[in-house]
Amino acid sequence: MIPWEELATARAPEGDILRLFRRGTEYSIRLGDGNELMNSRLGGSEIALSTLSFDRLGARPAPRVLIGGLGMGFTLRAAQELAPPDAQIVVSEVVPELIGWARDDMAEVFGDCLSDPRVELRAGDVAEEIASVTAGWDMILLDVDNGPDGLTRDGNDVLYGESGLAAAHRSLTIHGVLSVWSAHPSRGFAKRFARANFDVKEEGVRAGRTKRGARHTVWTGVRKGR
Repeated sequence: MIPWEELATARAPEGDILRLFRRGTEYSIRLGDGNELMNSRLGGSEIALSTLSFDRLGARPAPRVLIGGLGMGFTLRAAQELAPPDAQIVVSEVVPELIGWARDDMAEVFGDCLSDPRVELRAGDVAEEIASVTAGWDMILLDVDNGPDGLTRDGNDVLYGESGLAAAHRSLTIHGVLSVWSAHPSRGFAKRFARANFDVKEEGVRAGRTKRGARHTVWTGVRKGR
C-alpha cells in the first residue's frame, strides 16, 4: 500500500495544528492528533450542502453567495455548477494556508475552479463577513469546523448560537437561505435555528458519493420576515 506523505502544516486560530497528507491521488487534512477533518475521496455531503441550498433558493438573478470554509472545494465546485453566470461567490477561509494549499499542493483536486471570475477567496472569519453585511447575501453556506458541535474552534458559537443565527438573518435578503453542514447530528440545533425566524429543514446525507457509508447532517433555512 502507498504510504501517506505529509505535505504541509498550518495553525488554526484556536492553536490546533492542521496537517495535509497525500497518498497517490488521495488527500487528507487532519488535526495534529490524527483526527481526519476532510478527505478528497469523500465530499458527498459538502456537495449536498450546495444542491439542497440552491433547491430552496430557487431561480434568482445575480445571486450573492457566501461560503464559510474552503475545505477541499466540494461545496464551492457544486455551487459553481448550479449558480448562474451573473452570480457572485465569496469564499471566506479563516486559515490562510488552506488557500495556498488549494492553489499549490492540492491543485489537482481544485482544477481550474479558482480561476472562475465569479469566485473571490477572502482570508478571514466568515462570522465577520456575515456581521458586516445587512440584507446583502442571497445564500450563506457554512461548512465550518465539524458543524454546531465542532472540534477545533470554541468561537464557532458566534455562528451557531442565537446571536450568530440572528446575525445571519440580518445579513440575508428576504427568502435568502442559510445552510449548515455538520459531521454529526446536533440535538436542539434545528429548534434554535427555527427560533431565529427561519423555515428549517434537516436532512441526513451521505458523507461519500455512493449510497453506502457514514451520514452527515445538513440544515437549510429560508429567511422569514422583513
